[in-house]
Amino acid sequence: MSPRILIGAALLVTATLAGGPASASTLVLGGGAAKDCSTAAIDGRADQKSVLTCTIALETETLNFRDRARTYVNRGVLQLRQRDFATAREDFDAASKIDPDLGEAWVNRGATFVGEERYSDALGEIDKGLALGVKDPEKAWFNRGLANEGLGDLKSAYQDYSKAAELDPAWDAPKKELMRFSIKRP
Repeated sequence: MSPRILIGAALLVTATLAGGPASASTLVLGGGAAKDCSTAAIDGRADQKSVLTCTIALETETLNFRDRARTYVNRGVLQLRQRDFATAREDFDAASKIDPDLGEAWVNRGATFVGEERYSDALGEIDKGLALGVKDPEKAWFNRGLANEGLGDLKSAYQDYSKAAELDPAWDAPKKELMRFSIKRP
């Protein structure tokens, strides 16, 4: 059975849509289109109007480097939900060029690779994002589980899903994945 991929909104509201990896957005404070973009990502939206709001923020607003990087992440999350993996990855690349220490950019780049079933590529990106620190590490561990399962490393996938479930006991997605496993003791 192939892994189910879920898409979640970041800053820690989880919305599930079959067919995409879990993703994490970042909060932009203040007002204007950048804030509206952030709200769209956090609220789990995936509509083209929200993507346009993010684009307007990036093209017309004066943003400090952190908010600019976060707005790229948020627009990328919206595109990830639309399954536009290559375009989303461009935004995560732009965010990590602006702020190389923004873990969400790396983790979400890994999520695009999971969505494209490029599991080996996904692991390195997710691991780098985890090392930098992210607001929702359970989503990174979940996507890591999907990547390991896609590579046929079921032991690591089980461990990753278990870590995701441990970090967010209220989140059902990792628990559902764990239910598919049976443990055989020697």
